[in-house]
Amino acid sequence: MIDVLVIGGGIVGLSTAWTLTQRGARVVVLEKESGVARHQSGRNSGVLHSGIYYRPSSLKARLCVEGRRQMEAFCEEHAIPWRRCGKVIVATDERELPRLDDLFDRGRRNGVDCERIGAAALHELEPRCAGIAAIHVRDAGVVDFRAACARLAELAGGVHTGAEVMAIEPRSDSVRVMTRSETFEAGRVVNCGGLYSDRIARMAGSVPPLRIVPFRGEYYDLSPRAASLCRALIYPVPDPALPFLGVHFTRSVDDAVHCGPNAVPAFSREGYRRRDIRLGDMVEMAAYRGARKAGRRMWRTAIAELARSFSKRAFVRAARRLIPEIDADDLSPARSGVRAQAVGEDGSLIDDFVITTHGRVLNVLNAPSPAATAALAIADVIAEQV
Repeated sequence: MIDVLVIGGGIVGLSTAWTLTQRGARVVVLEKESGVARHQSGRNSGVLHSGIYYRPSSLKARLCVEGRRQMEAFCEEHAIPWRRCGKVIVATDERELPRLDDLFDRGRRNGVDCERIGAAALHELEPRCAGIAAIHVRDAGVVDFRAACARLAELAGGVHTGAEVMAIEPRSDSVRVMTRSETFEAGRVVNCGGLYSDRIARMAGSVPPLRIVPFRGEYYDLSPRAASLCRALIYPVPDPALPFLGVHFTRSVDDAVHCGPNAVPAFSREGYRRRDIRLGDMVEMAAYRGARKAGRRMWRTAIAELARSFSKRAFVRAARRLIPEIDADDLSPARSGVRAQAVGEDGSLIDDFVITTHGRVLNVLNAPSPAATAALAIADVIAEQV
């Protein structure tokens, strides 16, 4: 019998496996895909977040700040490409200034290295960026999360790919986990299933008060001409009512610049394209009261996001709020990602990380951005609970 079985080969699952291995546990990781980091961990913007956005005292705030430092040290030690480039969060009109000030106060309370700056200082940092004020976040950076996951998998060992979990049988002194080809027995199970974390929790006998609702984020790559207009990371002031950060510009570790994402409802938990439709996923979402309540409350936002999805012109308008010189010809469709967003029974989009325990099974039920940044710190929390 193994000590801990981790379900999910994304960055949180792999960080957890490595952390537990360092503490002397015998660990096995089960990943349903043919390789690790095939979903959220390998399809995000590659940003090392600072922790400025998150409610002080929340798990996200604490673990993002701690996790970023740990991830930077890990990347240095293991030669993973990364850099701390900083970013600007930009107000483009006076209506956004109160929200910008609130965000700056939140950043200082969270221990983020940030500065409130005016238009002149903003244009020194990002000469082509429009804006009347901004926050300069010095702690932010970029990283190759796929490379980090590959290294974590090597360090953790015991990663079984192509191993989709089909059944979980809790026992008094262990947990049996069945895949299509093998059966594993472990003292503890850690569910880091991401897009499927709620289903895995129910499979193990838990009744979580939330469901995963997938949101697709679509990106564009910028042409060389347009890429020269962005030096580092340029973000809008986010809507505090939503857990999404808005269309932004990111210069990645390979110096390519991409723009996005939007946040549109996906019709499959792996709905990376508009035509990716899975009837079972759609029926499940439609039957969930929380999803229906969220839809009624957010229909205006959903329409605006769908407009940016179906109309390149609408997407360009959003991008031009930050960099007015962007043209439609500068944007080429790039890969998309799907965010595993937990939605409560009351229709709320759950903002903080959610980690629960049911018997011998620990469930990571909500770990969207900045979970990749915070992964090593999340792993420490999981390891202590295990």
